[in-house]
Amino acid sequence: MNRVSRPQFELLFCIQEEGDPSIVIVQELMKKHPHVDASYFTGGKEVGVNPKINNMQPGYLAAKHELLLISDSGLMMKEDTLSDMVSYMTPDVGIVHQMPFCCDRKGWPAILEKVYFGTSHARMYLFLGLLDAMGLGVNCCTGMSCLMRKKVLDEAGGISKFGVYLAEDYFFAKYIQDQGWGIRISSQPAWQNGGLCRVMTFLRRLTRWCKLRIAMVPHTLVLEPFSECMVLGLVASWAGCVLLHADYLTFFLFHTLSWSLADWIMLNIVQNGPPPFSKFEFAVSWLFREVSALFLFLHAVWNPVISWRTGAYKLRWWGIAEPVNTRITVM
Repeated sequence: MNRVSRPQFELLFCIQEEGDPSIVIVQELMKKHPHVDASYFTGGKEVGVNPKINNMQPGYLAAKHELLLISDSGLMMKEDTLSDMVSYMTPDVGIVHQMPFCCDRKGWPAILEKVYFGTSHARMYLFLGLLDAMGLGVNCCTGMSCLMRKKVLDEAGGISKFGVYLAEDYFFAKYIQDQGWGIRISSQPAWQNGGLCRVMTFLRRLTRWCKLRIAMVPHTLVLEPFSECMVLGLVASWAGCVLLHADYLTFFLFHTLSWSLADWIMLNIVQNGPPPFSKFEFAVSWLFREVSALFLFLHAVWNPVISWRTGAYKLRWWGIAEPVNTRITVM
């Protein structure tokens, strides 16, 4: 349990399964820190198709403070994280969220995750956050760590009203934004520190997110491939060959090298220093991620069924989810 610099808060642990081993850990923490206002809830309450909403519903109903922080169990929170997030909750802001990043862990799957979240994901996340700060109404919220005004959610009918969506984080932010509130990104990232770190698990996660984006924002179907290095490089090299009479391969290699160097700089900025792996490991992980991006996108388009936690779901346009009767193992 991390110490949190915040004078008044409560901890509400929401545990989906009755026999989850984490219950014992929570009970021991509560005994060790009896001065902390803490409770835990098991079993959840079914209010929609989203298992995360169902799990959080009892905790949401019991929450008694003005600000509500949703934090996934696989995150590491630093001592001043909550204070930092609250500092961005100015009178015109309704939700403060953290950009996902990863703790330093050993193994190539962990390197692959850190490279993705520190380059491609960080670049788009910060760019969209900047557009929103400029008043353009862009929504890039990821719900693994977000601080919200509870009264705004109460006006919508509580988090249960968002149970029809799998991407509840996006629709939390969209609703809050539609009510005239601003969205801000905290200066600290959300430090993912999950125990399971496998390549296939990571790729399935990226594919699931891609399926969600396509359903929620349909024009992603056209725009997203051209935000990736390889696809954009192929198109730009063809344009350079036709318009500038440049050598196709030379143009493509220069484009790829420039992009990778820019991503290396971005990763060092997000990491706030050099990453805990070599430039060679970065290059291998970066190339794997960039080459696999198009294949994951095509797979997401071809098979829109989402397998998440213990259920399988099919998305309608604009993000409404419907459960699929049979459990299907898909990426």
